[in-house]
Amino acid sequence: MKFTEEHEWLRVEDDLVVVGITEHASEQLGDVVFVDLPEVGKQVTKDDEVVVIESVKAASDILAPIDGEIVEVNEVLADEPGKVNEDPMGDAWFFKIKPSDPGQMDDYMDEAAYQKYIS
Repeated sequence: MKFTEEHEWLRVEDDLVVVGITEHASEQLGDVVFVDLPEVGKQVTKDDEVVVIESVKAASDILAPIDGEIVEVNEVLADEPGKVNEDPMGDAWFFKIKPSDPGQMDDYMDEAAYQKYIS
């Protein structure tokens, strides 16, 4: 897995990248009450706003960590946004993206570097 400074995690699965937020981010947000997911087929550029999360504390945007096409979204989160708090590093992924430049993944931290970053 790779991690961004915006507390997103990225996991490579075959030729796709699965994107979610870290446990640290979900704790900072508090109880998530709404998740607005992108459209499948949407072309995104790194740092585009892709997902909006609303919690009891604040609203946050999830940015595209890489360029590519959104090929799948986690529809469960639309009905059960609280899953983001229950399993942020697992079942509560937000979207899968087909990268147009997989080399962009090299810009991000591994888990050890991320743990140092948040400590």
